[in-house]
Amino acid sequence: MFVGRVEELSKLKDQLNSRDKAAILIYGKRRVGKSTLISEASKTFNGKVINYMCVQSTLDGNLTLMSRSISVALGIPEIRFQALKDIFDYLGSQDGAFLFVIDEYQYLKQAGKKNEIDSYMQIIIDTLPSNVKLIMCGSYITIMKELMEEGNPLFGRFTEIMHIEEFDYYDASLLYPEAELKRKFENYAIFGGSPYVLSTIDSKKSIKENIIKLLLPETSILRTYIENVILKEIQKVYDIRIFQIIGNGSKKYSDLTSGLGGGGNGLLDKQLKNLINMEAIEKIAPINKLDDKKKQFYVISDNLMRFFFTYIFGNDMVIKMLGEEVFYETYIEKSIDEFIQRRFEGIVVQYFKRKVRSRSIKGVLNIGSYWYDDPKEKKNGQFDVVLQKEDEYLIYECKFFNRKMTLEECEDEEKQVRNIGNLGVIELGFVNLNGFEFESNKYSLIDGEMLLFT
Repeated sequence: MFVGRVEELSKLKDQLNSRDKAAILIYGKRRVGKSTLISEASKTFNGKVINYMCVQSTLDGNLTLMSRSISVALGIPEIRFQALKDIFDYLGSQDGAFLFVIDEYQYLKQAGKKNEIDSYMQIIIDTLPSNVKLIMCGSYITIMKELMEEGNPLFGRFTEIMHIEEFDYYDASLLYPEAELKRKFENYAIFGGSPYVLSTIDSKKSIKENIIKLLLPETSILRTYIENVILKEIQKVYDIRIFQIIGNGSKKYSDLTSGLGGGGNGLLDKQLKNLINMEAIEKIAPINKLDDKKKQFYVISDNLMRFFFTYIFGNDMVIKMLGEEVFYETYIEKSIDEFIQRRFEGIVVQYFKRKVRSRSIKGVLNIGSYWYDDPKEKKNGQFDVVLQKEDEYLIYECKFFNRKMTLEECEDEEKQVRNIGNLGVIELGFVNLNGFEFESNKYSLIDGEMLLFT
Protein backbone atom coordinates (compact mmCIF):
# COMPACT_ATOMS: atom_id res chain seq x y z
CA MET A 1 0.00 0.00 0.00
CA PHE A 2 1.48 3.34 -1.07
CA VAL A 3 0.57 6.31 1.15
CA GLY A 4 1.82 9.85 1.59
CA ARG A 5 4.58 11.49 -0.48
CA VAL A 6 1.95 13.34 -2.53
CA GLU A 7 4.19 16.25 -3.49
CA GLU A 8 7.27 14.11 -4.10
CA LEU A 9 5.33 11.61 -6.22
CA SER A 10 3.86 14.40 -8.35
CA LYS A 11 7.27 15.97 -8.98
CA LEU A 12 8.86 12.64 -9.85
CA LYS A 13 6.08 11.71 -12.25
CA ASP A 14 6.42 15.08 -13.97
CA GLN A 15 10.14 14.48 -14.46
CA LEU A 16 9.69 10.95 -15.80
CA ASN A 17 6.90 11.87 -18.19
CA SER A 18 8.38 15.10 -19.48
CA ARG A 19 9.96 15.34 -22.92
CA ASP A 20 12.79 17.27 -21.33
CA LYS A 21 16.01 15.86 -19.92
CA ALA A 22 15.66 14.23 -16.50
CA ALA A 23 18.60 13.52 -14.18
CA ILE A 24 17.20 13.18 -10.67
CA LEU A 25 18.96 12.90 -7.31
CA ILE A 26 17.03 11.24 -4.47
CA TYR A 27 18.54 10.82 -1.01
CA GLY A 28 17.42 10.07 2.52
CA LYS A 29 18.07 7.76 5.45
CA ARG A 30 17.62 4.01 5.09
CA ARG A 31 14.10 2.58 5.04
CA VAL A 32 12.29 5.90 4.50
CA GLY A 33 10.68 4.70 1.28
CA LYS A 34 12.95 6.04 -1.48
CA SER A 35 12.81 2.87 -3.58
CA THR A 36 9.06 2.53 -3.00
CA LEU A 37 8.56 6.11 -4.21
CA ILE A 38 10.61 5.44 -7.34
CA SER A 39 8.71 2.21 -7.99
CA GLU A 40 5.35 3.97 -7.65
CA ALA A 41 6.35 6.84 -9.95
CA SER A 42 7.85 4.49 -12.55
CA LYS A 43 4.45 2.81 -13.02
CA THR A 44 3.51 5.81 -15.19
CA PHE A 45 6.75 5.71 -17.19
CA ASN A 46 6.17 4.70 -20.80
CA GLY A 47 9.29 2.64 -21.33
CA LYS A 48 11.55 0.03 -19.78
CA VAL A 49 12.83 0.45 -16.24
CA ILE A 50 16.33 -0.74 -15.29
CA ASN A 51 17.10 -0.92 -11.56
CA TYR A 52 20.63 -1.45 -10.33
CA MET A 53 21.55 -1.68 -6.65
CA CYS A 54 25.22 -0.73 -6.20
CA VAL A 55 27.38 -2.96 -4.02
CA GLN A 56 30.49 -2.44 -1.91
CA SER A 57 32.93 -3.57 -4.57
CA THR A 58 35.28 -2.19 -7.19
CA LEU A 59 34.08 -0.21 -10.17
CA ASP A 60 34.75 -3.26 -12.33
CA GLY A 61 32.69 -5.44 -10.00
CA ASN A 62 29.79 -3.00 -10.14
CA LEU A 63 30.03 -2.78 -13.94
CA THR A 64 29.77 -6.56 -14.17
CA LEU A 65 26.64 -6.65 -12.04
CA MET A 66 25.21 -3.56 -13.73
CA SER A 67 25.70 -5.15 -17.17
CA ARG A 68 23.85 -8.24 -15.97
CA SER A 69 20.96 -6.14 -14.62
CA ILE A 70 20.63 -4.38 -17.97
CA SER A 71 20.63 -7.64 -19.92
CA VAL A 72 17.93 -9.10 -17.68
CA ALA A 73 15.77 -5.97 -17.78
CA LEU A 74 15.96 -5.79 -21.58
CA GLY A 75 15.62 -9.53 -22.10
CA ILE A 76 18.76 -9.83 -24.20
CA PRO A 77 21.90 -12.01 -24.08
CA GLU A 78 24.33 -10.79 -21.45
CA ILE A 79 26.47 -7.84 -22.54
CA ARG A 80 29.58 -6.77 -20.66
CA PHE A 81 30.08 -3.01 -20.63
CA GLN A 82 33.60 -1.74 -19.99
CA ALA A 83 32.70 1.77 -18.79
CA LEU A 84 29.71 3.59 -17.33
CA LYS A 85 29.34 5.80 -20.37
CA ASP A 86 29.21 2.77 -22.64
CA ILE A 87 25.94 1.79 -20.97
CA PHE A 88 24.24 5.07 -21.75
CA ASP A 89 25.63 5.20 -25.28
CA TYR A 90 24.16 1.73 -25.83
CA LEU A 91 20.74 2.68 -24.45
CA GLY A 92 20.77 5.84 -26.57
CA SER A 93 21.20 3.70 -29.68
CA GLN A 94 18.17 1.55 -28.90
CA ASP A 95 14.53 2.13 -29.76
CA GLY A 96 12.13 3.13 -27.01
CA ALA A 97 12.50 4.98 -23.72
CA PHE A 98 14.54 3.87 -20.70
CA LEU A 99 14.56 4.77 -17.03
CA PHE A 100 17.88 3.87 -15.40
CA VAL A 101 17.84 3.81 -11.58
CA ILE A 102 21.21 3.66 -9.80
CA ASP A 103 20.36 2.85 -6.19
CA GLU A 104 22.76 3.18 -3.21
CA TYR A 105 25.01 5.33 -5.38
CA GLN A 106 27.37 5.99 -2.47
CA TYR A 107 28.85 2.49 -2.91
CA LEU A 108 29.61 3.18 -6.57
CA LYS A 109 31.11 6.55 -5.65
CA GLN A 110 33.37 4.95 -3.05
CA ALA A 111 34.68 2.49 -5.66
CA GLY A 112 36.83 5.23 -7.20
CA LYS A 113 39.18 7.97 -6.06
CA LYS A 114 37.82 11.25 -4.76
CA ASN A 115 35.21 12.56 -7.24
CA GLU A 116 36.36 10.07 -9.91
CA ILE A 117 32.98 8.34 -10.32
CA ASP A 118 31.18 11.67 -9.96
CA SER A 119 33.23 12.96 -12.91
CA TYR A 120 32.15 9.99 -15.02
CA MET A 121 28.53 10.67 -14.08
CA GLN A 122 28.94 14.35 -14.93
CA ILE A 123 29.88 13.43 -18.50
CA ILE A 124 26.99 10.97 -18.67
CA ILE A 125 24.45 13.55 -17.49
CA ASP A 126 25.82 16.26 -19.78
CA THR A 127 25.45 13.92 -22.79
CA LEU A 128 22.39 11.99 -21.60
CA PRO A 129 20.53 10.53 -24.61
CA SER A 130 17.06 11.97 -25.15
CA ASN A 131 15.43 8.56 -24.68
CA VAL A 132 17.05 7.90 -21.27
CA LYS A 133 15.95 9.21 -17.87
CA LEU A 134 18.34 8.83 -14.93
CA ILE A 135 17.71 8.53 -11.18
CA MET A 136 20.60 8.42 -8.71
CA CYS A 137 19.54 7.37 -5.23
CA GLY A 138 21.44 6.93 -1.97
CA SER A 139 21.04 6.54 1.79
CA TYR A 140 24.40 7.77 3.14
CA ILE A 141 23.28 11.34 3.58
CA THR A 142 26.66 13.01 4.07
CA ILE A 143 28.05 11.34 0.93
CA MET A 144 24.98 12.17 -1.14
CA LYS A 145 25.08 15.79 0.02
CA GLU A 146 28.60 16.04 -1.38
CA LEU A 147 27.09 15.76 -4.87
CA MET A 148 25.36 19.10 -4.31
CA GLU A 149 28.45 20.98 -3.16
CA GLU A 150 29.91 23.58 -5.50
CA GLY A 151 33.28 21.84 -5.84
CA ASN A 152 31.74 18.54 -6.90
CA PRO A 153 31.61 17.64 -10.63
CA LEU A 154 27.85 16.97 -10.32
CA PHE A 155 27.04 20.36 -8.83
CA GLY A 156 24.19 21.94 -10.79
CA ARG A 157 23.71 18.90 -13.05
CA PHE A 158 20.48 17.53 -11.61
CA THR A 159 17.09 18.54 -12.96
CA GLU A 160 15.43 17.63 -9.64
CA ILE A 161 16.78 16.97 -6.14
CA MET A 162 14.58 15.23 -3.58
CA HIS A 163 15.39 14.82 0.09
CA ILE A 164 13.09 12.04 1.31
CA GLU A 165 12.48 12.27 5.04
CA GLU A 166 10.65 10.01 7.46
CA PHE A 167 6.87 10.35 7.59
CA ASP A 168 5.47 12.92 9.96
CA TYR A 169 2.71 11.83 12.35
CA TYR A 170 -0.05 12.43 9.78
CA ASP A 171 1.38 10.34 6.93
CA ALA A 172 2.41 7.68 9.46
CA SER A 173 -1.19 7.39 10.63
CA LEU A 174 -2.27 6.48 7.08
CA LEU A 175 -0.42 3.16 7.47
CA TYR A 176 -2.79 2.02 10.23
CA PRO A 177 -6.17 3.61 9.35
CA GLU A 178 -8.18 1.23 11.55
CA ALA A 179 -6.25 1.98 14.75
CA GLU A 180 -8.00 3.97 17.48
CA LEU A 181 -7.20 7.66 17.79
CA LYS A 182 -4.83 7.48 20.77
CA ARG A 183 -2.99 4.53 19.28
CA LYS A 184 -2.12 6.45 16.10
CA PHE A 185 -0.21 9.01 18.14
CA GLU A 186 1.35 6.39 20.40
CA ASN A 187 2.65 4.43 17.40
CA TYR A 188 4.38 7.49 16.00
CA ALA A 189 5.69 8.72 19.37
CA ILE A 190 7.39 5.38 20.06
CA PHE A 191 8.24 3.92 16.66
CA GLY A 192 8.82 7.09 14.61
CA GLY A 193 8.17 7.74 10.93
CA SER A 194 10.11 5.08 9.01
CA PRO A 195 7.61 3.27 6.73
CA TYR A 196 9.62 0.08 7.18
CA VAL A 197 9.48 0.28 10.97
CA LEU A 198 5.80 1.17 10.98
CA SER A 199 5.01 -1.79 8.73
CA THR A 200 6.16 -4.14 11.50
CA ILE A 201 3.60 -2.85 14.02
CA ASP A 202 0.49 -4.91 14.73
CA SER A 203 -2.11 -2.33 15.76
CA LYS A 204 -4.45 -5.10 16.88
CA LYS A 205 -2.00 -5.77 19.68
CA SER A 206 -1.27 -3.35 22.53
CA ILE A 207 1.69 -0.99 22.64
CA LYS A 208 3.13 -3.18 25.39
CA GLU A 209 2.83 -6.31 23.26
CA ASN A 210 4.47 -4.63 20.27
CA ILE A 211 7.39 -3.31 22.32
CA ILE A 212 7.94 -6.71 23.94
CA LYS A 213 7.85 -8.46 20.57
CA LEU A 214 9.66 -5.96 18.31
CA LEU A 215 12.19 -4.21 20.55
CA LEU A 216 13.12 -6.04 23.74
CA PRO A 217 14.42 -9.45 22.60
CA GLU A 218 18.06 -9.36 21.53
CA THR A 219 17.20 -10.83 18.12
CA SER A 220 13.91 -8.95 17.62
CA ILE A 221 13.36 -7.35 14.22
CA LEU A 222 13.59 -3.69 15.26
CA ARG A 223 16.34 -4.20 17.83
CA THR A 224 18.39 -5.87 15.08
CA TYR A 225 17.52 -3.06 12.68
CA ILE A 226 18.71 -0.38 15.10
CA GLU A 227 21.92 -2.10 16.18
CA ASN A 228 23.00 -3.59 12.85
CA VAL A 229 21.76 -1.01 10.35
CA ILE A 230 21.28 2.43 11.91
CA LEU A 231 24.13 2.36 14.42
CA LYS A 232 26.58 0.49 12.19
CA GLU A 233 26.39 3.22 9.56
CA ILE A 234 27.37 6.02 11.91
CA GLN A 235 29.55 4.30 14.50
CA LYS A 236 32.80 5.59 12.98
CA VAL A 237 31.95 9.24 13.64
CA TYR A 238 30.30 9.34 17.04
CA ASP A 239 30.66 8.41 20.68
CA ILE A 240 27.57 6.32 21.45
CA ARG A 241 27.35 7.97 24.87
CA ILE A 242 26.10 11.13 23.11
CA PHE A 243 22.85 9.32 22.36
CA GLN A 244 22.72 7.80 25.82
CA ILE A 245 23.08 11.21 27.48
CA ILE A 246 20.43 12.85 25.31
CA GLY A 247 17.93 9.97 25.60
CA ASN A 248 14.34 11.18 25.67
CA GLY A 249 15.21 14.73 26.58
CA SER A 250 17.11 17.73 25.25
CA LYS A 251 20.64 18.40 26.43
CA LYS A 252 22.87 21.45 26.33
CA TYR A 253 26.41 21.34 25.01
CA SER A 254 27.67 21.62 28.60
CA ASP A 255 25.60 18.55 29.57
CA LEU A 256 27.32 16.56 26.84
CA THR A 257 30.84 17.70 27.73
CA SER A 258 30.35 16.89 31.43
CA GLY A 259 28.64 13.58 30.61
CA LEU A 260 31.56 12.59 28.39
CA GLY A 261 34.10 13.46 31.04
CA GLY A 262 35.01 16.97 29.84
CA GLY A 263 37.90 17.94 27.58
CA GLY A 264 38.30 17.13 23.91
CA ASN A 265 35.66 19.65 22.92
CA GLY A 266 37.07 19.92 19.41
CA LEU A 267 36.35 16.24 18.87
CA LEU A 268 32.84 16.61 20.33
CA ASP A 269 32.15 19.58 18.03
CA LYS A 270 33.14 17.48 15.02
CA GLN A 271 31.01 14.54 16.13
CA LEU A 272 27.97 16.72 16.74
CA LYS A 273 28.36 18.37 13.34
CA ASN A 274 28.63 14.97 11.64
CA LEU A 275 25.61 13.60 13.49
CA ILE A 276 23.53 16.65 12.54
CA ASN A 277 24.56 16.26 8.88
CA MET A 278 23.57 12.60 9.06
CA GLU A 279 20.18 13.61 10.53
CA ALA A 280 20.79 11.48 13.60
CA ILE A 281 20.45 14.43 16.00
CA GLU A 282 19.15 18.00 15.78
CA LYS A 283 20.17 21.26 17.42
CA ILE A 284 17.14 23.24 18.54
CA ALA A 285 16.48 26.50 20.37
CA PRO A 286 13.41 28.44 21.54
CA ILE A 287 12.16 30.75 18.79
CA ASN A 288 12.78 33.80 20.98
CA LYS A 289 16.33 32.71 21.89
CA LEU A 290 17.70 31.44 18.58
CA ASP A 291 21.10 33.10 19.03
CA ASP A 292 21.46 32.39 22.74
CA LYS A 293 23.95 29.51 22.99
CA LYS A 294 22.87 28.86 26.57
CA LYS A 295 19.38 28.02 25.28
CA GLN A 296 20.49 25.72 22.46
CA PHE A 297 19.80 22.03 22.92
CA TYR A 298 20.54 18.73 21.19
CA VAL A 299 17.85 16.09 20.65
CA ILE A 300 17.72 12.69 18.96
CA SER A 301 15.92 13.09 15.62
CA ASP A 302 14.16 9.73 15.38
CA ASN A 303 11.53 8.65 17.90
CA LEU A 304 12.50 4.98 17.69
CA MET A 305 16.11 5.87 18.49
CA ARG A 306 14.94 8.00 21.43
CA PHE A 307 13.04 5.02 22.79
CA PHE A 308 15.98 2.67 22.28
CA PHE A 309 18.46 4.90 24.14
CA THR A 310 15.96 5.81 26.85
CA TYR A 311 15.00 2.27 27.81
CA ILE A 312 16.96 -0.47 26.04
CA PHE A 313 20.57 0.55 25.43
CA GLY A 314 22.89 -0.88 28.08
CA ASN A 315 20.16 -2.99 29.67
CA ASP A 316 20.82 -6.29 27.88
CA MET A 317 21.67 -8.19 31.06
CA VAL A 318 18.68 -6.80 32.94
CA ILE A 319 16.30 -7.78 30.14
CA LYS A 320 17.73 -11.29 30.04
CA MET A 321 17.54 -11.65 33.81
CA LEU A 322 14.01 -10.31 34.28
CA GLY A 323 12.51 -11.38 30.98
CA GLU A 324 10.91 -8.99 28.48
CA GLU A 325 7.51 -8.68 30.16
CA VAL A 326 8.81 -8.01 33.67
CA PHE A 327 11.42 -5.58 32.29
CA TYR A 328 8.64 -3.65 30.51
CA GLU A 329 6.53 -3.48 33.66
CA THR A 330 9.50 -2.46 35.81
CA TYR A 331 11.44 -0.05 33.59
CA ILE A 332 9.08 1.21 30.90
CA GLU A 333 5.45 1.13 32.02
CA LYS A 334 5.75 3.77 34.74
CA SER A 335 7.21 6.46 32.44
CA ILE A 336 5.94 5.66 28.95
CA ASP A 337 3.10 8.19 29.20
CA GLU A 338 5.66 10.93 29.87
CA PHE A 339 7.72 9.71 26.91
CA ILE A 340 4.68 9.96 24.62
CA GLN A 341 3.66 13.35 26.04
CA ARG A 342 7.03 14.83 25.07
CA ARG A 343 6.66 13.51 21.54
CA PHE A 344 3.09 14.85 21.36
CA GLU A 345 4.41 18.42 21.49
CA GLY A 346 6.50 17.64 18.39
CA ILE A 347 3.39 16.26 16.69
CA VAL A 348 1.58 19.54 17.32
CA VAL A 349 4.51 21.45 15.77
CA GLN A 350 4.19 19.21 12.68
CA TYR A 351 0.45 19.93 12.57
CA PHE A 352 1.01 23.69 12.44
CA LYS A 353 3.76 23.30 9.85
CA ARG A 354 1.24 21.54 7.63
CA LYS A 355 -1.26 24.34 8.23
CA VAL A 356 1.29 26.99 7.26
CA ARG A 357 2.42 25.13 4.12
CA SER A 358 -1.18 24.69 2.99
CA ARG A 359 -1.77 28.41 3.68
CA SER A 360 -4.55 27.62 6.17
CA ILE A 361 -2.61 29.87 8.55
CA LYS A 362 -0.82 32.88 7.09
CA GLY A 363 1.83 35.30 8.27
CA VAL A 364 3.72 32.83 10.48
CA LEU A 365 7.45 33.52 10.70
CA ASN A 366 8.50 30.65 12.97
CA ILE A 367 7.11 27.72 14.96
CA GLY A 368 8.61 26.20 18.10
CA SER A 369 8.86 26.50 21.86
CA TYR A 370 9.17 29.83 23.72
CA TRP A 371 11.46 30.39 26.69
CA TYR A 372 10.10 32.78 29.32
CA ASP A 373 10.99 34.38 32.65
CA ASP A 374 8.14 34.84 35.11
CA PRO A 375 8.98 37.87 37.30
CA LYS A 376 6.00 37.33 39.63
CA GLU A 377 6.77 33.70 40.40
CA LYS A 378 10.54 34.24 40.03
CA LYS A 379 10.97 31.25 37.74
CA ASN A 380 11.50 30.41 34.12
CA GLY A 381 10.08 27.84 31.77
CA GLN A 382 8.78 27.40 28.26
CA PHE A 383 5.54 27.31 26.35
CA ASP A 384 5.00 24.09 24.40
CA VAL A 385 4.21 25.35 20.90
CA VAL A 386 4.30 28.97 19.77
CA LEU A 387 3.60 30.50 16.36
CA GLN A 388 5.39 33.79 15.82
CA LYS A 389 3.78 36.53 13.74
CA GLU A 390 6.02 39.59 13.55
CA ASP A 391 6.24 40.57 17.26
CA GLU A 392 3.09 38.70 18.22
CA TYR A 393 2.71 35.13 19.37
CA LEU A 394 0.05 32.43 19.17
CA ILE A 395 0.62 30.25 22.23
CA TYR A 396 -0.59 26.66 22.50
CA GLU A 397 -0.26 24.37 25.51
CA CYS A 398 -0.33 20.64 24.70
CA LYS A 399 -1.81 17.85 26.81
CA PHE A 400 -2.06 14.11 26.15
CA PHE A 401 -4.83 13.55 28.69
CA ASN A 402 -6.96 10.41 28.67
CA ARG A 403 -9.84 12.70 29.58
CA LYS A 404 -11.28 15.99 28.48
CA MET A 405 -9.57 19.19 29.61
CA THR A 406 -11.59 21.48 31.89
CA LEU A 407 -12.21 25.21 31.61
CA GLU A 408 -10.55 25.73 35.00
CA GLU A 409 -7.35 24.06 33.78
CA CYS A 410 -7.25 26.31 30.73
CA GLU A 411 -7.85 29.42 32.83
CA ASP A 412 -5.00 28.45 35.16
CA GLU A 413 -2.71 28.11 32.13
CA GLU A 414 -3.87 31.52 30.91
CA LYS A 415 -2.90 33.15 34.21
CA GLN A 416 0.63 31.84 33.76
CA VAL A 417 0.80 33.35 30.27
CA ARG A 418 -0.54 36.72 31.42
CA ASN A 419 2.09 36.87 34.16
CA ILE A 420 4.83 37.04 31.56
CA GLY A 421 3.73 40.29 29.95
CA ASN A 422 4.93 42.01 26.76
CA LEU A 423 4.30 38.94 24.62
CA GLY A 424 1.82 40.57 22.31
CA VAL A 425 -0.31 37.42 22.44
CA ILE A 426 -3.05 37.50 19.81
CA GLU A 427 -4.29 33.98 20.43
CA LEU A 428 -4.13 31.50 23.27
CA GLY A 429 -4.96 27.91 22.54
CA PHE A 430 -4.89 24.38 23.87
CA VAL A 431 -4.35 21.02 22.26
CA ASN A 432 -5.62 17.95 24.08
CA LEU A 433 -5.90 14.43 22.73
CA ASN A 434 -9.39 13.84 24.14
CA GLY A 435 -10.80 17.31 23.69
CA PHE A 436 -12.49 19.64 26.15
CA GLU A 437 -15.44 19.80 28.52
CA PHE A 438 -16.44 23.19 27.17
CA GLU A 439 -16.78 25.28 24.04
CA SER A 440 -15.07 28.64 23.81
CA ASN A 441 -14.75 31.70 21.63
CA LYS A 442 -11.94 32.88 23.86
CA TYR A 443 -9.49 30.02 23.32
CA SER A 444 -8.49 28.11 20.22
CA LEU A 445 -9.22 24.45 21.02
CA ILE A 446 -7.77 21.53 19.07
CA ASP A 447 -8.43 17.85 19.81
CA GLY A 448 -6.83 14.67 18.48
CA GLU A 449 -9.37 14.20 15.72
CA MET A 450 -8.62 17.67 14.36
CA LEU A 451 -4.91 16.88 14.23
CA LEU A 452 -5.67 14.09 11.76
CA PHE A 453 -7.63 16.33 9.40
CA THR A 454 -5.00 18.75 8.15
